[in-house]
Amino acid sequence: MPKPRKPANLLALAVMSYLSWRPMHPYELSRTLRDHGDDRSIKFTHGSLYMVVGQLLKAGLIAEVETSRQGQLPERTVYSLTEAGRLELRDWLRELVEQPRHEYPGFVAALSLIGALPPDEAVALLRGRLERLAERRKETVALIDGTLSSGLPELFVIEEEYRLAVLDAEIAFVERFVRRIVEPGTGWRDAWARAHGRFATGGGPPG
Repeated sequence: MPKPRKPANLLALAVMSYLSWRPMHPYELSRTLRDHGDDRSIKFTHGSLYMVVGQLLKAGLIAEVETSRQGQLPERTVYSLTEAGRLELRDWLRELVEQPRHEYPGFVAALSLIGALPPDEAVALLRGRLERLAERRKETVALIDGTLSSGLPELFVIEEEYRLAVLDAEIAFVERFVRRIVEPGTGWRDAWARAHGRFATGGGPPG
């Protein structure tokens, strides 16, 4: 069972992971996260990164190594991973790899409520989603191919391969969903339209 962590933000996990390589200051951490494409998996800003660094410092998972200044630039504090941080990093990674978690993506929430839209509009929106998913898939394939062509091992694109598999699964699901709505033999569209009509006139929720 997942255990509570302080901090629990996945950005903290990424910070500890890169500090396990070598001590860094937050600006270098930010640049490293972006250079390695982690901003595709973990959302962060300059402010959120500094907040997480402060939380890790307070929790004793990282420690200040030195503070320096170059010219007119602000002072930069370099941080290193503590032994407690190294143990937390490994324990947290093991948990995330081994234990599935129930997540709450917005699309799943929208699917649970999609009956509030008329079926023809839902089909148009779903087809628009398919176009955008195809664009993301193309971008992901290009990123994988570009990374591998540079000579890096496949391990360094494993998260992109996972993202590609998820995209393929979602594309297949949405295509199947659209077919079930538009094909006359299923009866989905007519039943949905009748239910939506009752809902739109105050006759209760569709379904």
